[in-house]
Amino acid sequence: MRALTYHAPGDLRVETIEDPGIRAPTDAIVAIRLAAICGSDLHVWHGRERGLDAGTVMGHEFIGEVVEIGRGVSSIQVGARVVSPFTTSCGACYYCANNLPARCDKGQLFGWVERGAGLQGGQAELVRVPLADSTLVPVPDALADEAAILLGDVLSTGYHGAVMGGVGAGTVALVVGCGPVGLMAVLAARELGAARVFAVDAVPARLALARDMGAETLPLGSEAALDLLRNATQGRGADAVLEAVGSPEASRLAFDLVRPGGVIAAVGVHHESAFPFSPGQAYDKNLTYRIGRCPARHYMERLLPLAERRHAELRALFTHRVPLRDAPAAYRMFDTKADGCVKVALDPGS
Repeated sequence: MRALTYHAPGDLRVETIEDPGIRAPTDAIVAIRLAAICGSDLHVWHGRERGLDAGTVMGHEFIGEVVEIGRGVSSIQVGARVVSPFTTSCGACYYCANNLPARCDKGQLFGWVERGAGLQGGQAELVRVPLADSTLVPVPDALADEAAILLGDVLSTGYHGAVMGGVGAGTVALVVGCGPVGLMAVLAARELGAARVFAVDAVPARLALARDMGAETLPLGSEAALDLLRNATQGRGADAVLEAVGSPEASRLAFDLVRPGGVIAAVGVHHESAFPFSPGQAYDKNLTYRIGRCPARHYMERLLPLAERRHAELRALFTHRVPLRDAPAAYRMFDTKADGCVKVALDPGS
């Protein structure tokens, strides 16, 4: 099969490799209809996350059709169109039973193989899915691939951020970063009943999408724009700040704009070694700070009705759809936000 493989930071190659096969009775093989590039894929591409074996297939966002199942698979059938979360999960361990399948005792992250152990990714023609019954989610026929694929990561992560932030009726929420996850956090905050949702970013095209999803937008670096938030809250700041970037600058901005007693919910992937505010500053602000990997499988089925209802807005995130053979160039475009790029779909069938 053809797949996008990692070799070194900045070195991704589309190669022909061996097809995956059933290794355990609970496995399924999925033929990819559509894969997507995630912002966290760029951490590997840039070398901010290290340890990946050369030759690892990239990617953890995919939707496809089941073409083979192990003898122990019972609820997923050959021919089913399915979407996967970015990690596998058993559905039975302590963490799965307590709504945290992202920390499943048997879970693995797609697209991470280190020292020969791990799981190949979905930016390919085929992918092996362990624990298929408890990992994969069947997709309704009427839901387009571009909307359904977001359930496995981006939509669930944005929604998780809003839930962690305690967004609800009457809340004033601020989203820091209007990439795909931040845009889904805007949508989620609206769905959860926030009275006002503000969004800050430096890219005009992304701010325009945030407005389409119900946000009042604040250009990054504009003190006058940030005054709008302060004026809207009588100078207090936001009740909940949903940080969807994963940088010290984003964390500091979130801290500066959350009200005393408010919540920062961080779903951006961080690599820095320290917070940009001190424990004493957090204490003095009575800050609640929540962070962590989204338990996507926990949210996927409950978010299906939302995806069906707002499918047009979800599909609008995909500004580009390219053949798998052009994936290395697509990574560069996604990284630099060239040509108004917000999110890229990779089509193995092109």
